[in-house]
Amino acid sequence: MKPEDVESVGVLGGGFMGSGIAQTVILAGYKVICRDLTDEIIEKTRDTIINGRFGLKGGIERGKLTQEQMDKALAKLTLTTKVEDLGNCDVLIEAIGNGSGGELENKDTKLKVFAELDTVVKKEAVFASNTSRFTIADMAAATKRKDKFIGMHWLSPANLMKVVEIIWTADNSEETIQLIEGLCKKCSKISVRVKDVPGDTGFIGNRIFYAAGREAQKIVEQGIATPEDIETVMVLGFQWPVGPLGMRQGIRADWGQKK
Repeated sequence: MKPEDVESVGVLGGGFMGSGIAQTVILAGYKVICRDLTDEIIEKTRDTIINGRFGLKGGIERGKLTQEQMDKALAKLTLTTKVEDLGNCDVLIEAIGNGSGGELENKDTKLKVFAELDTVVKKEAVFASNTSRFTIADMAAATKRKDKFIGMHWLSPANLMKVVEIIWTADNSEETIQLIEGLCKKCSKISVRVKDVPGDTGFIGNRIFYAAGREAQKIVEQGIATPEDIETVMVLGFQWPVGPLGMRQGIRADWGQKK
């Protein structure tokens, strides 16, 4: 399958990341089927896409979109609780978060879901996981489409951040990698290739971010400086938009989306 062959994109998970991905993809002109577990969740997904802090109405207010563009994009969006509605999508992007233990994502849940979806979604479709840390080959092993299973890590908020990490495995064909690169380009994202490695270590952005965060936490624990002073140095001295501790809080709070 080539990038120009993609017509329909499935998004699994309608939370903060899933809604942001769905919003971006419908604005790029693709049909999107976004699936989550309950009607309540998918109605919240719709509200986030339209009225959220980073939603379509805000784009109109800021002069980034017209009402016509918003209406045209929303006409391409289908929200559903039925997993079978994902059956004919050309690309499936998984964005399941919030594990039962409070973690941002749960690997066992993803493995179970991918094994189920492999029997539902057409065999030609490419599966892409938005995981921020799990080894892609491990999740691909739950399916019979290892050559068409790839990592596609969108940074948060997905509809604002310009870069997507594409995590390729030894089983991926060049065609699969280029397909996801083409999808990123159509969505006005810059993509970078990252080699998949064992150990659930994350990719580029999060490995560097968490290393900085660990050092910042050590500085606080050792009484060297306050969290506020760390933020001040990194923002004013290194021109970071937010320091490592503030960044972590923002991610956990979906950047104020839950307020």
